[in-house]
Amino acid sequence: MFELKNKQGSSYHFTLKAKNGQVILSSEVYNSKSAAENGIASVQKNASEDGRYERKTAKNGKFYFNLKASNGQIIGSSQMYASESGMENGINSVKENAPGAATKEV
Repeated sequence: MFELKNKQGSSYHFTLKAKNGQVILSSEVYNSKSAAENGIASVQKNASEDGRYERKTAKNGKFYFNLKASNGQIIGSSQMYASESGMENGINSVKENAPGAATKEV
């Protein structure tokens, strides 16, 4: 499920949560609700394409990923994972959960 949150005034942010409630992807802050909704649609569109995932290692040795749109812009980032296999499980969870996920405004 996508959770769409109003941050302050007209700023919006969304997260994608797995069935167990864990956040698996977080967005940037958008200037409007419609821009955030377009971001959610972009995640749904791009989630199934493995080539859209940028796999990274942080300076502290933890692993994370970014999901990018076709134009190369980051549309979502993961949490930090202790292992590379954990990161891959996170990617698989986005691929599985994002395409048909409903959006709830919180």
